[in-house]
Amino acid sequence: MKKKFLALLLTAGMTMSLLAGCGSTASDGAAPAGDTTAATTAATDSAATDTAASDAAATTDALAGLPEKIGEGVVTATPEMYSNIDLSDPYTVKCYLIGDTPADWDEVLGLINDYLKPFNTSLEVNFMSWSDYSTMYSLTLTGGDVDLIFTAPWCYMYTEAAKGSFYTLDADFIAKNMPLTNKYQAPESWDETTLSGKTIAVPSNTAQPMGKIVAIRQDIADKYNISALESWDDYKNYVMTVAEKETPESGIYALAAAGDNNELWDVYREQTDTFLALDSDWFDMIYEYNGSLPTSDQIQFAYEYDAFRAYAKDMKEMADAGAWSRSALTNTVTDDDAFGALQGASIAWNGSVFTYMRQAEQTEGVTCNAYDITKPHLVGCEAYSNNDMAIAASTKNAERTAMVLDIMKMDTYVNHLILLGEEGKHYTINDNNEYTKTDASADYAPMTVSASWAIKNGELSEAGGDEREKVISDSWEERVVSNPTITFVFDDTAVANEKAAVNTVLTSYVPMLELGLVDDVDATLDQMLEECYASGLQTVLDEFKSQYDAWYATR
Repeated sequence: MKKKFLALLLTAGMTMSLLAGCGSTASDGAAPAGDTTAATTAATDSAATDTAASDAAATTDALAGLPEKIGEGVVTATPEMYSNIDLSDPYTVKCYLIGDTPADWDEVLGLINDYLKPFNTSLEVNFMSWSDYSTMYSLTLTGGDVDLIFTAPWCYMYTEAAKGSFYTLDADFIAKNMPLTNKYQAPESWDETTLSGKTIAVPSNTAQPMGKIVAIRQDIADKYNISALESWDDYKNYVMTVAEKETPESGIYALAAAGDNNELWDVYREQTDTFLALDSDWFDMIYEYNGSLPTSDQIQFAYEYDAFRAYAKDMKEMADAGAWSRSALTNTVTDDDAFGALQGASIAWNGSVFTYMRQAEQTEGVTCNAYDITKPHLVGCEAYSNNDMAIAASTKNAERTAMVLDIMKMDTYVNHLILLGEEGKHYTINDNNEYTKTDASADYAPMTVSASWAIKNGELSEAGGDEREKVISDSWEERVVSNPTITFVFDDTAVANEKAAVNTVLTSYVPMLELGLVDDVDATLDQMLEECYASGLQTVLDEFKSQYDAWYATR
């Protein structure tokens, strides 16, 4: 496109010079003789306008014939759709994801890059492991050699946005450089990644029930005459029983915790019908949902919420009983992987627990089950912004990066490669967009690459599926509630230093409180809060309240 524009500019310049040499006068509406600046500028502007109109028309034509909605047919990206982008020089988009690298990732990436050849573009992907990403994430963005990165409210999105780490998007940029996203992305989703009027990331394209559940080794439960779990007390009894009777015998922990017990906290707090009005690293603001939008006075700092103190006391009781290792704070094997490897007897999370249940059940004699112990309380709806992709502010080519993200999100072939792997090898799919895993899916498990959470469109489901999962998800339908504060985004720019200082305190205390690895819960929690206020917590809370009140007034 740039070369075409340059040719038009040179042609316009030569044309205006020839007109000037012919003796055009001011009375003709042209520039005075000997002064071609105004005429050249006018011609340049006209050429640019014509080029933009031509490119827009070309893009529109290229999109013609596509399915009206994602999932209603195959979407195929073509270079013609990106006529606004200069594709003349090769470019490699450097992308960073979090999580473990699938065994067959290089093969899948090779197929993606073969597909991108007509776009004169390639994709390079680096994974920050679960054990490393907390320290590597900010360093990666600071290093500057990154174009595209996974982010989320729980993965430093707001912290890095406050630093200016992400490229700011607007409607015009998206329309020009991400035409498929412009066409298919849910319009309401953009509010969730817009901060003070600036869009900082591209959200996922689906919102779905996000209930919290626990999975257990049912064979171990049966061994101790525990038939089913109906409540938090039932789960606690299971954990204490395993710690007392099973762990000394087999070495299997009731929960092979690693780093923190945040997922279990989510299960616990769902019993109190709570939502987060702010989910930012450890800095969380919480409220009890009563059927309407809360006022700022009804929202409180999560660790001042009585339920967190009660949760921390339960965690200490479990930790003292030996429910998890005393080195849980520094464990690098996740509780999920440990469960799948038969080193843990329970995990807490969302529907992803079924993946690890099936992994554990590959061993003869092992049976697992999942339980929703939060009934009859609300089930939250996953936010579009729960998983996102951001263009780094340091990118050397934002337009080309946006194009690659557009293809990752909406091109059927590339999207399914990232979500599911290679069709025919890792999965098969029917006409109803229901996929079936093959034996090779162990080398590329569906929906486990972090990018897949951010680029999912909601049209895929697993054929047959796990009946246990269906029972739970069906029970959620009448209890699903959308968080009414989801489109409120806190801009912490004015209090970035105070919030960072508070987060430093929280990072030091919250994980060990969640793991019960403290001598006295009340004393430790009180000490943490005292240090938070000394670090500027009240200043942050005041700013939060001010922004929230202004937002609330517009509802």
